[in-house]
Amino acid sequence: MATPEILSNPFALMMNPAEVLEAVARSTRLDHLQRRICRPLDKPVIAKKEFSMDDYDVAIDNELETD
Repeated sequence: MATPEILSNPFALMMNPAEVLEAVARSTRLDHLQRRICRPLDKPVIAKKEFSMDDYDVAIDNELETD
């Protein structure tokens, strides 16, 4: 990424991804970033309740009766 026109044109960066990856690898600013791994979807926060179709049918029937 030696020329300014390549830096100002993001589409030119797509033409030479190897050069972009090399620039990222030698970037000292990126090396100093704090890194952490976030895995929010590993375990569900709320336990799921087993749902039966009979319960659903009763709830719909009760809803119709109140209207």
